[in-house]
Formats: sequence, structure tokens, C-alpha cells
Amino acid sequence: MHLGQFVVDRRPLTIPAFRRLWTASVVTAVGGSFSLIAVPTQLFTLTGSSAAVGGSAAVSMCTFVVAALWSGVLADATDRRPLLLAGNAGLGLAYFGLWLNAVLGLDSVPVLLVLVAVQGVSFGATMTTMGAAVPRVVPAEQLVAANSLSSLTRYAGGVAGPLLAGVLIPAVGLDTLYLLDALALGVVLWAVARLPAMPAPAGAGTGRALRQLGDGFRYLAGHRVLVAILAVDLAAMVFALPVALLPELAERTYGGPVGGGVALGLLFAAYPAGVLLAGLLSGAFSRARRHGALMASAAMTWGGCVVLLGLATDLRIALVALVAGGAVNFVLSTFRNAISQAHTDDALRGRIQGSLTVVLMGGPQLANLLHGFGAAALGARWAVGIGGALTVSTVALLVRAVPELWRYDAG
Repeated sequence: MHLGQFVVDRRPLTIPAFRRLWTASVVTAVGGSFSLIAVPTQLFTLTGSSAAVGGSAAVSMCTFVVAALWSGVLADATDRRPLLLAGNAGLGLAYFGLWLNAVLGLDSVPVLLVLVAVQGVSFGATMTTMGAAVPRVVPAEQLVAANSLSSLTRYAGGVAGPLLAGVLIPAVGLDTLYLLDALALGVVLWAVARLPAMPAPAGAGTGRALRQLGDGFRYLAGHRVLVAILAVDLAAMVFALPVALLPELAERTYGGPVGGGVALGLLFAAYPAGVLLAGLLSGAFSRARRHGALMASAAMTWGGCVVLLGLATDLRIALVALVAGGAVNFVLSTFRNAISQAHTDDALRGRIQGSLTVVLMGGPQLANLLHGFGAAALGARWAVGIGGALTVSTVALLVRAVPELWRYDAG
């Protein structure tokens, strides 16, 4: 392979429909990250209470989960383009409402929470429908490359958005930040409106929504490879995502000051740095065919990186573990999406994507809960190391129990 083949695979961007989807995802990723900083900041300023901030997170999570599952049913029963338009229009209205609330000086916490709920519903619908729409516009042999580009956008937006928000809030104020988000959604709506129609696939389910949702779960349960990738993803996120323990590690293991400091900043930056590195070099694996083996291997390597983090008493070793972990987690998420999209009938893709979206968003929250209790009982380093070891052993058992996953070949 020559050097150019290691660089991110841009073939899907030559497809006009995917290019529009990707443009929409870029704007949504950065804008969504703006509000992740702006809304908690405004709530804490208004109330002086972290409980209010936590309450808004709970509202956002609950509405997101319901919308992800419900929109999965709709994505299988109707044209997916209007759903994408509706989801992004809802986001635009939420940001416009947040701007009005701020610029008019209403200072209303209930209004903020309602707008957070609208944002959660819209974002859940958009993410699920986007995942179901990609296989309709990208050929199967380019699904890995398409998912690499989408993952790179999501993670880069998660880094760039908060950094830009931190710079812009003191300079232009929260109201301007919300207005920028609302205006950016105009670009998204223009891109989505130009997509081709994506009518309900042949064999789409009919009947009551709850029955269709149940059909999706039954389909999932009847396909061992889909169950296996869901279980691998859960093991990697729930057991081995120690974000909640990084402040304790920074202070008590690596000698950082109370309340933050350079060590904490480096620990939080190392993981996304690894993700971005893998994304930029994703051409090295985007043409691979052994998707199942690569996903399982990436999950076990991620667990090993977390074990190394738990053992590390030197900050430099911890940073290497997190950078490597971010890189292999990018590989894991890319092949998880590619397998789920290619292995699922188009008539049920929305519902399966809804289930995966719930896992993607809910897993880290459960990880924070388990690691918090684990650190209280055993200490942060033990909790991290045990979580990594559990990931390696769980994935190994899953590969043994479902050998079809390891043998899964995109060809």
C-alpha cells in the first residue's frame, strides 16, 4: 500500500446523496456540541444548582431514547427523507427557542427544560433515521468508508464544538451561540431537502407502532450476529469506559491539583485524539472484508488499553493507553455500524438502528454509574483495570459462543 491509501477513504463523498447527508451531519455535530455546553451553563447560571443541570440531562436522555425507538418504526414504514427533514427542523426550532428565551431575558427554567426535551426528541429521530438512510445511498462495499467519515465527523464535532463554545460564550454570549445553531440548521435542511426520495422498503411492516417495534426486537433476537455486535458494544462501553474516574485518577494517581489542571485536561484530550488519528488514517482498514474479526479484535484491544490505564502510575503511559484506546474504539464503532447496516433487511433497518442508537447513548451513562460505585468500593485504578479485564473476557466468550461473528465477511 502506498501512503495515500492510509488516509481517510473519501470515496462515499463522490456520491451526491451521501455528500449531502455528511454535510448535514457535520453541522449537526458541531451545533449539537454547542448546546451541550450552552444549556448546562445557562441552567447553572440561573439556578446555581448542579441538580438542575442533572435534571436537564435526564430529560434529554429520556426523550432521546423514546424518539430513537419510535423513529426507527417510522423509518421502516414511511419515506426516510421527510423524517430527516422533520428531525432537523425540530432541532432548528429548539435552537431558535433557546435563542428567544435568552435574548428576551425570560430566564425560565421550565421553558429551558421543554426546549431540551424538543432537542432530545429531534436528535434521537435524526440519528436513527440517518443511520437507516446511509445504506440506501451508499453501495455495500463502501459502508465501512461511509461510517468512518460519519464517525470522524461525530467525534471531531464533539471536540471542536465545546472548544468553540468555550471561546464564543464570553465573547458573544449564549444567545448568539443559540442563534448560530439555528441558522446552521438552515444549511442542514437545504442539504436534506435535496436528497432523493427514500420510500418505505418492500416488505415494510404495517399495523400498530408497538407491534412493529416488537417485530424489530424479534428480528434482532433471531439474528445471532446482530445480538453479538450489540453485546460486544455494550461490554466495551459499560465495562471499559472510565470517563467518570478521570478526575480522580488525575488528582490522586498523577498528582494533578484539586479541581482540574493539566493532567486532567490531557487525560480528557487523549481519547478523542486517538479517535481522530484513527479516523484520518481509516483508509488503512476501510477496504477490509473481515468485519467481524476486526470488530471483536478492536473491542478486546480496547479492553487491554483500559487494563493498561488501570495499571499505569505514570501519566505518559496513561496517555498512550487512552490514545491507543480511542483509535481502536473508532475501528470498533465503524465496523459495528457497517455490520448492522449490511446484515439487516432494509424493511427493519430503522428499528435495528434505533436499538443501536439507544445503546450508543445509554451505555456511557451506565458506565459512569458502575465505575462510580466501583471506584468507591475498590479504588479508581482497580475499578478501571477490572473493567478492562471484564471487557476482554466477555468479548472472548461472545466470540466463542457466536463464532459467526468472528467469521463474518463483508464479501
